[in-house]
Amino acid sequence: MSSGQKSKPSYVYAIIGVSLVLFLLGTLGWLVINGRGLTRVFKEDIEVQVILHDNTRAEMAQKLKDVLDQQPFVRQSDITTREEAAKDFEKEWGEDFTQLLDFNPLYSSVNFYLYSDYVNKDSLAKIEQFVKQSNIVREVSYPTGVIDKMNANFRKIGIILGAISLILFIVVIILIDNTVRLAMFSNRFLIKTMQMVGATRWFITKPFDQRAIINGLISGIIAVAGLWAVMSFAESQLPSLKALHEPVLLAVLMLGMILMGILISVVSTHRSVVKYLRMHVDDLY
Repeated sequence: MSSGQKSKPSYVYAIIGVSLVLFLLGTLGWLVINGRGLTRVFKEDIEVQVILHDNTRAEMAQKLKDVLDQQPFVRQSDITTREEAAKDFEKEWGEDFTQLLDFNPLYSSVNFYLYSDYVNKDSLAKIEQFVKQSNIVREVSYPTGVIDKMNANFRKIGIILGAISLILFIVVIILIDNTVRLAMFSNRFLIKTMQMVGATRWFITKPFDQRAIINGLISGIIAVAGLWAVMSFAESQLPSLKALHEPVLLAVLMLGMILMGILISVVSTHRSVVKYLRMHVDDLY
């Protein structure tokens, strides 16, 4: 049996090992992307309420809404009349205060939701100043405390996930490198024999580097397929996860998994071949 035939099982084990490690890293990446999507959903659920002066005509309220709809920070908006506000209060609290007070103390309002990039203290302050330029605006209301606390918590979570991702990334590189080098160990005598019969370094390393590209590609594809299966299963069990989809980031993640598998496999393989070329024959045993 030739050396090439003997080395085939090690390639299989290397492909499986690299696939599992890439799958682990990809799963963490998917969780990070979902966390980003969840952050966006929470932020875009924050409502800004523009309370209008008493007796503001409906057409003036509509004009303000139209102006807001043209702004880059507004995701969607609607108008709530005094009567609708009273009905909403009654629905939420189960009381009709207009019968007790004989009048409706609530005001009409234009309510809008922001894109997530604008849900922060500085942006909201600028938006409030912009809205208050209208003479029909009585007050601009939004949950300042909730927004500050939410942003602080998301910032902490982002730092923690970033640190975990960095540590796992380093571990992944080390594991893949060791897996590939172990697979190359069975080819050390073949490499040295080729060198002893006069083959050049380029001639020796080329087939191993080409094989490393193929192995890395196969490993990356297997890892991506595994991640896709996990994502599909998770979304079938929790349909709400589909709302967190970030197609571009997911595509970048999966492409990155494949490229990482190829790159690390080639670098590790090339280093191993060069290492055995530099070793003395007696040191191979």
